[in-house]
Amino acid sequence: MPFFKKDSLQIIVFQSYGTNNHFYTRGRALEDENINLERKNILGLLINSWKRFESDEIKNTALTITLPNNFKIETVTDNDGYFIVDEKIENLHTLTNSEGWLNFEISFSNANVSRKINNGNRFPGELLIPSENSDFGIISDIDDTILHTGVISKLKWRVLLNTFFVSPFKRKALVGSSDFYSLLHLGKSGKNANPLYYVSHSPWNLYRYLELFLKENKFPKGAILLRSFNTILKKKSLDEKPQKQKEIINILKTYQDLSFILIGDAGEYDADIYMEITKKYPNRIKAIYLRSVLHSKKMERIETLIKDYSDTKFLIVNASKEAIAHAKENGFIA
Repeated sequence: MPFFKKDSLQIIVFQSYGTNNHFYTRGRALEDENINLERKNILGLLINSWKRFESDEIKNTALTITLPNNFKIETVTDNDGYFIVDEKIENLHTLTNSEGWLNFEISFSNANVSRKINNGNRFPGELLIPSENSDFGIISDIDDTILHTGVISKLKWRVLLNTFFVSPFKRKALVGSSDFYSLLHLGKSGKNANPLYYVSHSPWNLYRYLELFLKENKFPKGAILLRSFNTILKKKSLDEKPQKQKEIINILKTYQDLSFILIGDAGEYDADIYMEITKKYPNRIKAIYLRSVLHSKKMERIETLIKDYSDTKFLIVNASKEAIAHAKENGFIA
């Protein structure tokens, strides 16, 4: 037996979104580092964090996607193990469930590779295609909008502490936020199945961590849109837009007949991003909800920024119940 046993292979498919004739998904092929999300002690949590960011990618490897109707799509991972599939396929809505989710499978195309492959080489994937009953979509930030992260703390020390030393089972959702999102998802009729898109500056390495947090705290299932760790370290030009802004614009371009509600916080630059998007896409944004933060200078900046703002409904909230009341008043929810 070799002294160093090679890890088995896995494919992580990120929850993404598409349309009736547009199949779009992405994910990553990796060695399985056996990350145990049940770990609660400090050493175990630190080991988990190390494994997330020291991941061993499976590069330049062929993969096969199989849809429920047995239609197959071939793709190849890049040098970082990522894959993106962007295909024109008709009548995809016939393959979705009542919530608009299309379930499919992905596998390593060469099943005879020398390494063990988990799950019998069948890895699940999901793609969100909004229901025809959808009235609007919801695009939400994650950090300090629904999840306490400490992004406004000095030198971001709370972000590091929460990310590396707190289990996703113990991370706290902001009070009432999952109730608000569930009501928005149901819409005014209670049956709208309005689609959700969770957008964050966090790297894809934290995908499963955030996916579990959302599930444990009973948030409606939605597309989870993060970014490559490489882009975090990359120096940006002065006129380059934040990745979060690019993702939101892509969503708006994908669903040109759908309006949206944008939700964020006052800790960073969500207000600036959302206001610029509203200006560029007039009449597409039904409302902006911004959660307040315990930072007087940041709150003063936001209040000055939105003074006399009238492009769309804009509400700064201290608690989810305020957002729920406003959404009821404006006919977004029952």
